[in-house]
Amino acid sequence: MSKIRVMDELLANKIAAGEVVEKCASVVKELVENSIDALAHEIKVELKDSGVALIRVTDDGTGMDAADALACFSRHATSKIIEEEDLYHINTLGFRGEALASIASVSKVELKTSMGDVGTHIVISGGKVLVNERSEARKGTIMSVSELFYNTPARLKHLRSLNAELANIVDYMNKLALAHPEIKFTLKNNDNVILNTSGDGNLLKVIGNVYGMNIVKKMEYIAGETDDYVVTGYMSLPEITRGTRNVMTTIVNGRVVRNQELLKTINDSYHSYKHETRYPIVVLNIKLDPSLVDVNIHPTKMDIKFSKLEELNELIRNLIQKKLRELTLIPEIKEEVKYEKNDQNYEEMVLSIDRLWSENKKENLIDFSKKEKKQEEPKEKVEELLHEEKKELPDLYPVGVVHGTYIICQNETGMYMIDQHAAKERINYEKFKFELGHPSKDKIYPIFPYVIELSTNDAIIMKERMDILRDIGFDVEEIGINSIVIKAHPTWLIKDYEEEQIRKIVEIMLETKDFNIEKFRENAAIMMSCKMAIKANEYISFEEVESLLNDLRHCNNPFNCPHGRPTIIYYSNYDLEKLFKRTGFEM
Repeated sequence: MSKIRVMDELLANKIAAGEVVEKCASVVKELVENSIDALAHEIKVELKDSGVALIRVTDDGTGMDAADALACFSRHATSKIIEEEDLYHINTLGFRGEALASIASVSKVELKTSMGDVGTHIVISGGKVLVNERSEARKGTIMSVSELFYNTPARLKHLRSLNAELANIVDYMNKLALAHPEIKFTLKNNDNVILNTSGDGNLLKVIGNVYGMNIVKKMEYIAGETDDYVVTGYMSLPEITRGTRNVMTTIVNGRVVRNQELLKTINDSYHSYKHETRYPIVVLNIKLDPSLVDVNIHPTKMDIKFSKLEELNELIRNLIQKKLRELTLIPEIKEEVKYEKNDQNYEEMVLSIDRLWSENKKENLIDFSKKEKKQEEPKEKVEELLHEEKKELPDLYPVGVVHGTYIICQNETGMYMIDQHAAKERINYEKFKFELGHPSKDKIYPIFPYVIELSTNDAIIMKERMDILRDIGFDVEEIGINSIVIKAHPTWLIKDYEEEQIRKIVEIMLETKDFNIEKFRENAAIMMSCKMAIKANEYISFEEVESLLNDLRHCNNPFNCPHGRPTIIYYSNYDLEKLFKRTGFEM
């Protein structure tokens, strides 16, 4: 007797639901993406108990006729791809034809839809059609999903808390709103409005809806393109960071996607401008030919692969780093101002966002065209041009040191506070990074060479990278089976810390499997710069203060230490007067 049988369609749908419907947010994602594919201009999502009791999505899209309304719940039924060739030119968010069948198999679903004439009303429970009748002719679709996982108690048991489920839904709705600022999104939970966008196409407004109006003032527009990619979006100033990489949003042809290499490129582009455990707020919209990307990796369609990823990474890296070089990154200390929606200042803020969005868009597109011309110049010329673009410190006049830590300076516009340790770290970092990239022939030969023992695995890796140590000025040889000996080292190693630094440099070389020489130089420079920096509570003379300021002024980025902390903060004259209530506004 044969043991292999074809599964019942309902059972197959329940198994597929294990991948497609992981949580309440999965249902919201699939339903809202269907509304976007239906060309909706307004999408409303209503939840009860964070979606566990009810998820209702209402849109004003094209709607469906009676036959399609029933067919959409069949497995692998879709209007978005017909032939195999269509898989390589996907322009819609959905295409697999699995979601609705899977959702209907583990919940109770009610559908009301119309193309503007006769409407259709369908009710399905656990995959079985209970009602199929005519309804009102409102154009668009209303899809209600209730009692999710009611017939799969094991899945229901493993749902997270209501707050956790709601947080996942809010996160994805925020990202969809950022991906489609031209659509008006509304999200409610138990009749409480959580998200409400205007749908007027202004991405800065949506960023304000998601992250707050104060963040909008700290966002910078970037835009650029290659033969294959067009990238536009906003990036936060380095002072605006969060503890999760989830604030970096990447959108490909209108689809919110996850690609770890892209996120790493974005984060690494801020290297030395922020702390390594913090992440910038970035929204990048990437346009490309659908044939250059594969979205058919996972049923969620969020994990994707690019055909020319390195080209895209280079474009994003150049755009972010160019913008960072152009900015004067001195945090200004201001009293927090709160805006209410009925306040006139709030309306002025919204109007200013409209102006800023349109002006930034034009200005940055012009800047990028200039950048493209510069790339045609020889390498030496490019470095000169980049050096000319860097922002320098304003004129600063030191007046004292507080707690042996903070240098106080002034000029006609206000007061500056400089962290002497962070400033010296930045100076040392740029010095050591230059030395690592431009090694001299001068060496120091210690009386007793330094012997470093390695594990067998590290010794194999080190054997491949020995020339890198030689290139930066070390005389190094293998000794024994798993050891190396350093017979000479560069003159720029910090005195009395030579062996410690050599061991740390070797550790850095062995840290990553995919060795990157530029990353190695940066990490080594950061390590040495911290060792040699002035410590807190270490009083320095007035001449040393002036020398420190002069050295800082010659740095390519004088505004952050290599760990991303600010070297300098600024109080304007107005802010100082306001703090002491001398402005006349606070009596």
